[in-house]
Amino acid sequence: MRSLAGLPKAHLHLHLEGAMRPATLAELADEHGDQPPGLRGDFASFEDFSALWRVAARLVREGPREYLLRLVREVVEDAAADGAVWIEPHVNPLTYEADPHAALDVLDAVIDEGRRTAARLGIGFGVVVFARRNADPSEAIETARLAARRADNGVVAFGLAGDEARYSPEPFAGAFAIARDAGLISAPHAGELAGPASVRAALDVLGARRIAHGVRAVEDPALLTRLAAEGVVLDVCPTSNVALGVVESLSAHPLPLLLDAGIRCTLNADDPLLFGPGLLEEYETARSAFALSDHQLAAIARTSIESSGAPPTIVDEAITLIRAWLDTSDHAKTPAGREALRRHPSVASGNN
Repeated sequence: MRSLAGLPKAHLHLHLEGAMRPATLAELADEHGDQPPGLRGDFASFEDFSALWRVAARLVREGPREYLLRLVREVVEDAAADGAVWIEPHVNPLTYEADPHAALDVLDAVIDEGRRTAARLGIGFGVVVFARRNADPSEAIETARLAARRADNGVVAFGLAGDEARYSPEPFAGAFAIARDAGLISAPHAGELAGPASVRAALDVLGARRIAHGVRAVEDPALLTRLAAEGVVLDVCPTSNVALGVVESLSAHPLPLLLDAGIRCTLNADDPLLFGPGLLEEYETARSAFALSDHQLAAIARTSIESSGAPPTIVDEAITLIRAWLDTSDHAKTPAGREALRRHPSVASGNN
């Protein structure tokens, strides 16, 4: 059986603060004199989940800048250990600094630290800047302007997070127009806490090309046809969906149905601090719980690379490595495969 640690992949749906290591949370809480919150359980509501997430975020935001830099380093290190060759954590710099100039400094610090760590590990790094549904839409405009200022220098996509059942996307159309005009990928949350209408609105109002979650599109066959025809990518997080009650169980998760409908999907961890599994474990879950074949998993990994904001050099090399991973019985068939394995022996060994 091929090791999924050696399958090159991108991590596209990961909230920076929600990806903190539990040990790091315990250390930061201890330094603040707090008790670490309970983690990795079922949540009675989205608000319960949000409350726990806010505790972790507060520790980073109220602490010295080194807390944030440490978080970025560790998130990138964990992605690399899981076989990611590209990572795009979601972050909102205005939740750290209300002043746009200070917020831009925060964004630059995240980008610089992420790039340094990624370069050390031989992978790539970009940022998804997201707006908050529960904030005034004017903040989303300011967030989009910040993202646009770094569109060619670290920021690759623009998102929208929060309870979609309570906040419609229409007030955020202007922010997404700014982001799209800057060349950023439109990647809002939708189709998680609300149904197919939420996904349609993300497409029609926000111009979404990637949708964080989107799994409830399965409730509307016509929408599935549209997503497949338009090549829209769903950044799916199976464990998160179960923990938040979006689906009853892994056995009821619609990922296999989405794939069968021809929809391009990626696998992601969302908030591993709270839900438990990281990127590699989500791939392993897809193999065991959904009985996905290695060819299907490789196709998911390829979609994650191709739909990311990674530069062409990373995309092309990752696709070569994915092909080599599938052909582990005879890597020497092509010069490209031989060169890929020479530079990345982990593809053959499964050690990353």
